[in-house]
Amino acid sequence: MIELFTASTPNGYKVSVTLEELGLPYTFRKLDFSALEQKQDWFLKVNPNGRIPAIIDHDEGDFPIFESGAIMIYLAEKTGKLMPQDVKGRSRVMQWLMWQMGGLGPMMGQANVFNRYFPERLPSVIERYQREGRRLFEVLNGQLADHQYLAGEYSIADIASWCWARGYEWSGIDIDGLTHLQRWMDDIAARSAVQKGITIPEPRAPASDTDARVIDNARKMLS
Repeated sequence: MIELFTASTPNGYKVSVTLEELGLPYTFRKLDFSALEQKQDWFLKVNPNGRIPAIIDHDEGDFPIFESGAIMIYLAEKTGKLMPQDVKGRSRVMQWLMWQMGGLGPMMGQANVFNRYFPERLPSVIERYQREGRRLFEVLNGQLADHQYLAGEYSIADIASWCWARGYEWSGIDIDGLTHLQRWMDDIAARSAVQKGITIPEPRAPASDTDARVIDNARKMLS
């Protein structure tokens, strides 16, 4: 049995969607950021970095794994699904997964921080990250112009990028004109495992830009 430690964030959803797609049995625990649960000693034994998501594979001697991409690779390789077995196919998936982890996620994350949570309004900084987010969406759109999915067959690379890309409005990034991206986003959103995965844990209730509770929790998550 897999035990998932998570919260309602793109990185958290990357793992819950992967688990649902693979059909693996799992339980989950939602960490309470307002109580800084991610910094408590018991959790730091699972993830020394004090971030979500993390898992423990109790079928493998209570083996802990942290970092969303590393978890996705582990689960794909454990099951032989969502990752090609040949060297080139695996490399294609890994390239796009690393692209998300090194580019799309961090840039959208910074757009979220400065557009939503930072105590000061810094227009030039916000514009910098939103502009880079748009550029990365254009990279996705270009790849998807002649590919149904990012690296051939549907894979963990698609799950990872989709879980971030779906939040473009929250980041303040415009995707007008990116028709191939929009087609891909709609296709993935229609998958039943994806629909279930993004409810683990329950989605955050809609909040205004100035919702103090949401802002406070976000700042504690990033601390």
